[in-house]
Amino acid sequence: MSIDAPRFETERLIIRGLDVDRDFEAWAEIASDAETMRTIESPPLKPWEAWRSLAMLMGHWTIRGFGFFAVEEKATGAFVGRVGPWRPHDWPGTEVGWLIGRPYWGRGYAGEAAEATINWAFDELGWSDVIHVIAPTNTKSQRVAEKIGSRIIRHGETLPLKSLAGGDVVIDVWGQSAAEWRARGT
Repeated sequence: MSIDAPRFETERLIIRGLDVDRDFEAWAEIASDAETMRTIESPPLKPWEAWRSLAMLMGHWTIRGFGFFAVEEKATGAFVGRVGPWRPHDWPGTEVGWLIGRPYWGRGYAGEAAEATINWAFDELGWSDVIHVIAPTNTKSQRVAEKIGSRIIRHGETLPLKSLAGGDVVIDVWGQSAAEWRARGT
């Protein structure tokens, strides 16, 4: 079962619809890594939780008509993470988010994939702005946001989720308008 989604290619990546048969094992491996999941304020997921998570990501497409894409490394065909537009109930705005597996950190994949999907969100979905929900401690995603031209819009916002410690998830909202995005020349 796969999502009928647009397909993009960047210099090093293929950004395509999620496919449960093709992507589940790699997604479950990424989602089981505590360090990777800490970046999104989530505990590591057991395989059944990773399955539920993948089903939710794929279901978002049905409900909203957009959602996370699979990120695949062109050179190897490896599933390296997810990226894409996201707006669940009670979310602070129209987000393009990313999660790249730890073995692929430091290669610029998050920014490369985010740029392609932000272009799509502005051009095809007609969004007027984009946000990125980032934990105040997630310096890696903060650097990605800065590299793609985003800035902090709001500090210390609370999401309707539970943190690793069991309390509310407190995040910073980063983002930019479509006009700012287009003015940067990408």
